Amino acid sequence: MTAENLVEIKDLIKYFPIHSRTASLFGKELVRAIDGVDLNIGYGETVGLLGESGCGKTTLGRCVLRLIESTSGRIFFDSREITSMGPRELRAMRRNMQIIFQDPFSSLDPRMKVGRLVAQPFDVFPVPNGEDKTERVRFLLEAVGLEAESAGRFPHEFSGGQRQRIAIARALALNPRFIVADEPVSALDVSIRSQILNLMRDLKKKFHLTYLYISHDLSTVKFICDRVAVMYLGCLSETGPVGQIFRAPLHPYTRTLIEAVPIPNPFQRKDRQAMKGEPPSPISPPVGCRFHPRCPHTRDICREIPPPAVEPDPGHLVYCHLYKAA
Repeated sequence: MTAENLVEIKDLIKYFPIHSRTASLFGKELVRAIDGVDLNIGYGETVGLLGESGCGKTTLGRCVLRLIESTSGRIFFDSREITSMGPRELRAMRRNMQIIFQDPFSSLDPRMKVGRLVAQPFDVFPVPNGEDKTERVRFLLEAVGLEAESAGRFPHEFSGGQRQRIAIARALALNPRFIVADEPVSALDVSIRSQILNLMRDLKKKFHLTYLYISHDLSTVKFICDRVAVMYLGCLSETGPVGQIFRAPLHPYTRTLIEAVPIPNPFQRKDRQAMKGEPPSPISPPVGCRFHPRCPHTRDICREIPPPAVEPDPGHLVYCHLYKAA
């Protein structure tokens, strides 16, 4: 565990067994959702986890919080390994780690008023700094841009953006240090997304937060993140500073993702390298590099050996045989 990192993920693996008749006849089949991921998140950093739907982003975020148990690997939070913690020790640690879900309408109980929803964490943990519970709820609602009177209303009385603000207030209730934001703006109108992203940036400074921001939207990742980790079929393809990744992507998959972003000018055209084929099944992923069946630069070694991490520039890692290790 490095001193400057709040979270360290080492060789994380998560397989889901398939329970079906064919699986019982031909042996146990597994969905390889995450297959050997190494990732660090520094104190006060926002790391974006980017990739297509089904690549394992959400699974990784939930494994980091131990909302689901990993198959193998080690996860460290503030120099303490949480993968080996027992229930009591993990419960005490949980107040430091929270999650913001994608759909605020599904993550908020429609039968509860907002004040009760925001105060739910206090059923398990004491109110921070011995504050009054009602005053704490009022403070949290105002911190996310809602009126204190909102505590007496139900979730269905709010817009989608306001419901997400309520979910953020609940995530902040215990003064956490680390938040997994699982596509927090993808269910919102485009006009509201910038407001929520700006709110998250402001709260990061105010509450000294560290984010793992999960998304498939390159524009929001570019706006809010300090570093980016690109995932493909359960493995990392490339990690590095957000400016460097978007300005000079190295992995063919990352380049294809960035080139696919539309240009907001109907008279301007750009040459694009189309991604061929469909993503392989995570039940039987390709041998060697996971991306080689769709890559325009595939070589024999790509079909046989998984690429190691190569660091062409400081802090910029790429998992590709096109780049040779020093």
